Amino acid sequence: MLSPNFTPFPEIKTDRLLLRQLTLDDAPGVLQLRSNEEVMKYINRPLAHSLEDAENWINVIIDALGKNDGITWCICLKEVPAVHVGSIGLWRIDKENHRAEIGYMLEPSLQGKGLMYEALKKVLEYGFSEIKLHSIEAHVDPRNASSSGLLKKADFVLEAYFKENYYLHGRFVDTAVYSLLTPFKEFQ
Repeated sequence: MLSPNFTPFPEIKTDRLLLRQLTLDDAPGVLQLRSNEEVMKYINRPLAHSLEDAENWINVIIDALGKNDGITWCICLKEVPAVHVGSIGLWRIDKENHRAEIGYMLEPSLQGKGLMYEALKKVLEYGFSEIKLHSIEAHVDPRNASSSGLLKKADFVLEAYFKENYYLHGRFVDTAVYSLLTPFKEFQ
């Protein structure tokens, strides 16, 4: 069984990004993203309407981190490390089966520049080499071509497809489940 320990919090740097711990100071940035209907249109979560909503979400992240049940990084551009522009995390960590789910979101003005791919590759490396996960999955609304494309670029494969399995914005929608197995077989 896995026994992840996220203390001290593992900051990750890429060529252009700093992935750091989310704090309540990031609530304005979280609110900006999670209140944006375009950003949230494929995410089965309610829109944030206030700083309190954003803080509540951050507290869920902080609670999961404290229990070593999940880890979410605040995505920042290296030149402005205090400004939240997105998030990426491993959550629903299934310790017994060495599996976790990945989720991410990014400020729309920064999308399409390879930044999320840059963050994704580093978080995958962390998940497999440090947490010792065997597989990482992503649940995607199949209409979200950008997210599906990102996962395929990172070598995820379509593992399952569920028809109308959840209710989103007044209708039932499908879910595509992508997964990636560890490239580090020595951890098995």
